[in-house]
Amino acid sequence: MEKTIEKLLFASRWILAPVYLGMSLALVALGIKFFMELYHLLHDVFAMSEADLVLMLLAMVDMVLVGSLIVMVMFSGYENFVSALDVDENVEKLSWLGKLDANSLKLKVASSIVAISSIHLLRAFMETPARVDEGREATLMWYVIIHLTFVVSAVMMGVLDRITAKSHGSHDHQGET
Repeated sequence: MEKTIEKLLFASRWILAPVYLGMSLALVALGIKFFMELYHLLHDVFAMSEADLVLMLLAMVDMVLVGSLIVMVMFSGYENFVSALDVDENVEKLSWLGKLDANSLKLKVASSIVAISSIHLLRAFMETPARVDEGREATLMWYVIIHLTFVVSAVMMGVLDRITAKSHGSHDHQGET
């Protein structure tokens, strides 16, 4: 009975495979939205102000970062939690593929969230008129607080990961002596 349960639990990891496939469809949707924005940019570039151009470019950079995050989570998550990817030798392979464990993936996701949050914060500041009303000022304050929360969380995750790596390393070396 125990072996059967263990086999079922181990096989249940394949439930994640359609989820990762769904992420690839989300990536397609993001790509469509990106090219729609690119079309609007090219169509309106001569009529828009420099500030509007920068805001649109920031939105596009934001989409690229989100797309990169989706690819990273999709491939690394599949490889860490479902099955190793069998990539042919003659096919171009991503340099980080197979090297991101769950902890390093978590740090990469946190770093990406900080970068995306930074872009949103910059866009919010650029969209704000020089004279800020009280309601908008409070909104910007909350954006900054939320962004700083992401930054502190990412830094703390990195510090904890480093501490954990050092403690595992010191235990490994103690076992060798």
